[in-house]
Amino acid sequence: MLASKRILLIIGGGIAAFKSLDLIRRLRERGADVTPVLTRAGGAFVTPLSVSALAGEKLHSDLFDLTAEAEMGHIELSRSADLIVVAPATADLMAKMAHGLADDLASTLLLATDTRVLIAPAMNVRMWQHPATQRNIATLKSDGILFSGPNDGDMACGEHGPGRMSEPLEIVTAIEAALANGPLSGKRILVTSGPTHEPIDPVRYIANRSSGAQGTALARALSALGAEVIFVTGPAEVPPPKGVEVRAVKTAQEMLEAVKAALPVDAAVFAAAVADWRMTEPARNKMKKSKSGLKQLDFTENPDILATVAHMNKGRPPLVVGFAAETDDVVRNAINKRKRKGCDWIVANDVNPATGIMGGSHNDIVLITHDGTEDWPRMSKTQVAAQLADRIAQALG
Repeated sequence: MLASKRILLIIGGGIAAFKSLDLIRRLRERGADVTPVLTRAGGAFVTPLSVSALAGEKLHSDLFDLTAEAEMGHIELSRSADLIVVAPATADLMAKMAHGLADDLASTLLLATDTRVLIAPAMNVRMWQHPATQRNIATLKSDGILFSGPNDGDMACGEHGPGRMSEPLEIVTAIEAALANGPLSGKRILVTSGPTHEPIDPVRYIANRSSGAQGTALARALSALGAEVIFVTGPAEVPPPKGVEVRAVKTAQEMLEAVKAALPVDAAVFAAAVADWRMTEPARNKMKKSKSGLKQLDFTENPDILATVAHMNKGRPPLVVGFAAETDDVVRNAINKRKRKGCDWIVANDVNPATGIMGGSHNDIVLITHDGTEDWPRMSKTQVAAQLADRIAQALG
């Protein structure tokens, strides 16, 4: 499975670095090419000679290697691999990744890459449980970084608990999964996300309160399972994920056209917060105040994108998933919405301002299907996306 796959292995500074030597051996047994990068701290635990000898490749450690940098070597290194693996990933290295720091070769490679990254954390249990590390973990997961471990166990410091680096064969399995054809391989999935902006005049618009965080997380999770994702997004605060086809729009009408152009697909997930109304005729110039008071605004209803696709006689996706953002009677309103719109599933959430969900990092989900309702525990939007992506994979499998 790993034959001819190119792995860029970054070895961080920790006692678990000794496991990286066995990891190199295991990867090469399976036919992978391993290019090693050793941090300065990593060099305190394993020698450059042992790493290079086992990898059968030149070891990289210096950002300012003049021979390589004449050809922008750190950029080439960061993008020529099929997967970047960080093992061990120390608390310091994870913090650099989470905050975009680049003060050595390893952190610069991680910031410059457009290749997927898998990390195997290793640190003291207190460091792993520290709120700062947990914040960094959440950031890295939301950025699409893959994790292997850590495991619970005895540590070199004498303590016991989470923070022990995964064993080499566990990391190999995670690498194989990251590079394998996922359960959604060969599937084409459409995801809409973000708000739409409906112009009133050149400087004002109507919009919904949506950051695009949930749609972005879902697109990333579906892509991680091997799907070809077409991501139709309004002007969201959260940037679109890497590795998906992005089609940026502003208005509901533009979103509908982009959705139609993306068909056919195997599944369509409508996570966008589309404005229900638009100006009948937006003003060409900025509207001014007048002595007669507020000018009357004439609105017309926007196209119902979810219902349009769900009710297609020809070209309807096999699975159509809608989102229902409700402030009261969440389940009842969402059940009625599923029937009215004609979609297969509705992902309902309570966006009452008191919940902090709209624009926040967590979500409370009720999944509504023809089989009934499922209450999911409150979890991060990244976790919601992963769980929903798994359910979609099962439905399409």
